[in-house]
Amino acid sequence: MGIIVTIAREKKTVAFMIKLYCKNKHQKRGLCADCVQLANYAESRLDKCILGRNKPKCADCHIHCYAAPMRDKIRDVMRFSGPRMAIRHPLLSMWHLMTAPVRQKRIA
Repeated sequence: MGIIVTIAREKKTVAFMIKLYCKNKHQKRGLCADCVQLANYAESRLDKCILGRNKPKCADCHIHCYAAPMRDKIRDVMRFSGPRMAIRHPLLSMWHLMTAPVRQKRIA
């Protein structure tokens, strides 16, 4: 699987999560201005990802490429949309879980 496919799938996953979040939290048919800004920011961060093919899930990434306010917003989106992904888009959810590296436990 190439880097372009991986990043493209990540973009699709994040876009879907933001759309699901906005629809349920902001009662908008399309995306509200804040969610459009977040979607554009997330896409630009994925375009600039230096890990490329080896990119883990955001929660497991050791590089914090999001600015603090945007990181809080995307965390809220993922926390809300993540569990709903299995019902709303099971294939995308399955790919996300299967292709991301397994979380390593840190030993303190």
